[in-house]
This record gives sequence, C-alpha cells and structure tokens, in this order.
Amino acid sequence: MAQRLTAIDLFSGAGGFSLAAHNVGIDVLAAIEFDQNAAETYQKNLVERLSAPTQVFAQDITKVDIDSIMRYQGIQKGQLDILLGGPPCQGFSSHRFKDSGIDDPRNALLIRYFDFVEYLKPKAFLVENVPGLLWPRHEKYLNDFLKLAKDHGYQVITGAPLILNAKDYGVPQNRRRAFIFALRNDVVRDDIEWPPKPTHFKSGESKWLAASSVFEQPEPSILNGFKRRLEEKFGYSEEEAFETVSSLKWGEDLEPEDPCNLNMVHSAELTQVFENTPLLGGRDESGRELDCHKDYKGHKDVYGRIFPHIPANTVTTGCNNPSKGRFVHPWLPHGITLRHAARLQTFPDDYMFIGGSMAMAKQIGNAVPVKMGQVLIEQIKLVLEKRFM
Repeated sequence: MAQRLTAIDLFSGAGGFSLAAHNVGIDVLAAIEFDQNAAETYQKNLVERLSAPTQVFAQDITKVDIDSIMRYQGIQKGQLDILLGGPPCQGFSSHRFKDSGIDDPRNALLIRYFDFVEYLKPKAFLVENVPGLLWPRHEKYLNDFLKLAKDHGYQVITGAPLILNAKDYGVPQNRRRAFIFALRNDVVRDDIEWPPKPTHFKSGESKWLAASSVFEQPEPSILNGFKRRLEEKFGYSEEEAFETVSSLKWGEDLEPEDPCNLNMVHSAELTQVFENTPLLGGRDESGRELDCHKDYKGHKDVYGRIFPHIPANTVTTGCNNPSKGRFVHPWLPHGITLRHAARLQTFPDDYMFIGGSMAMAKQIGNAVPVKMGQVLIEQIKLVLEKRFM
C-alpha cells in the first residue's frame, strides 16, 4: 500500500484547504490558526469528526516553535510533502485605497510563511491570496518572497503567482485568487502541468455552476418571475429566458435544525426595502436611496439580490450582510443564510462553524473553496507521486 502524502496548513482558518487535502487522501499533520473560533471549527470538523491526524495550534504563527512541531509530529527536514497556506489578505485587498496597504503588518506574514518553508524544506508549497498581492504597491513583499524561494532551492512554477478563478473548478462563485506554487529543485520536472486544466466552462456540458445550485427550488411563480426579469433587465428573448431558467439546477432544502441556517435579522425598514427589491434587483431598484449614494455611484452590488442564473459574486467575510455586497436572498426579503454562503464555498452541509454569526461569516468568507482546493492539491499530488512513488 502506497504511503499517504503529508501536509501542514498555515493560516488554516476553518479548514477549507485542509478539507480539500483530506478529501484527496493527504494527511494534514499540523494546522496553525490564530482565530480561536476558526481553530475550534477546524478541530470539531476535521480532527474529531473526520479523524484527521492533525495537531491544531490555536496561536499566533509568529510565536510558533517550528522545531517543536517537527519533533512532535516526527517530521524530518525535507520529508514533508506539501506546505499549504493563505496568509491574511487584508493588506493586499482591493477594498483598501491608495497606498493604505503598503505598511500593513499582515503583509509581513507572507514572509513568515517562508520561515516554515526554510525549516521544513517541503517538496512543494502552495500559497493562496487575493489578486491584490500582484499590485505594484505590494511588489516588495512579493519580490522578497520569490527571492527567498529561489535562494533556498525552490522553483516557482510559471515563474510568478497566477490568478485562478474558482468558477473554473466547480465552485458556484466568481472568485479570483492568486496562487504561488513552487517545487523543491530536486522535484522539478519538465513535464509538470500547472495550473490544472479547468473542469468547468462558460458553455458546454460542464458549464460553470450557477448560484441556484446552493438554493432550494422556488415556487413556479418565482421561476416565472425570473424569466420575465431576464427579459426586462438583461434583454433575453422569451426563448432564452425559458431555457435559462429551465436548465437551472437547485440545491437541497435547508435543514431547520442546522445552526448555520441563519440569516441576519433586519429592521422593519430594511426588510421592506428587500420586499420592494425585484428579482435580480439591486439597491438602485429598491426605491431607497441613501444620502451617501446620491453623489457616489460605486459599490452598486450592496443591498443587491444574488443572481441565480450565473456564478455568485465573491463570498467575503461579510457574506451574510447585504450592506457588504450582493448578498440578498434571490427572492426572500433578507440576506442569505450562513449555510447558503458555506455552500457557495463548497463546504458540505455537515460542516459546522463555531462562534456567533459574524465569526462564522468571517470563517466562511476567508476559506479556500473546498472543490477548488481539491483540484489544485490533487494536481500537486500527481506531480509528487510521479516523482517519488
């Protein structure tokens, strides 16, 4: 029987990357996460329920003793197969303006990631971050990281980070992220395929998954309303609207006792705003205009309904709050539930998140989508197995 590959997950959050690794048969030996709720979510789901052989460190990664982890897990330098991780991305986020992210101390955590590369000497490492990582104002942090990789015997495959979209890998969400994939020099081959080929496409048999796939099927009257609105709002012909709505795949009904079957409780005024917002509508169609919206035309997605016929917009840490994006339920007068958000991140319904609603939303929004992670890690697994097994 072939020996299972091993990994360590840094900045592991609620465990999206680790669940992906687990699902493709890789043992995650250690996970490090500063957020206590996220660390407990990881422990409850992956360690206790799925019996993953993971030691969870709920502490500041800058204070973690890497030698102690290696001794405790019996890891020799150069033995670990994959180092995973997504350093906190707020410093690189597009929501920050001008040069406000340049001196953000969280950016230095990208360099801290490399301390683990240096100590562990894994065969491969994979870093996930927001596209803003590639912006000119963050060039120093990225260049420092890439130089460290080269100086310590690693080749970044493709030579630089790549922007990949989760919708191309079976995730019902338009989510662009930067990935840095590197191999130790003794592992590099000429025939390495990276990134993995997309599994889903704009059209054809394996189309992008639409947001409808995470929502329960609505009544026929709602479906008819979607058809009319596709014609009115987007100029679909009657036939195109009929075919679009008829082809939508819908998700399972939510379980009433699911603690993630929870949406924000809105004021009576805001609930009425959502009642007034038509199907496929946004804040500009609700009849409500705040003073801050009169002279500013940006952020048009806030208070908007999710479009069920295409991949959803990016799930963020405010995914249950309509003021943070297009997170209003497609036809009900409230924001989406935490379970809908988790489904958009391709977490299974038996994955439970720990903490209050804001804490759970943060964990969900920060996660690497599980299905995307599976495709990426499976590709790395194939590279390593071809080289060493």
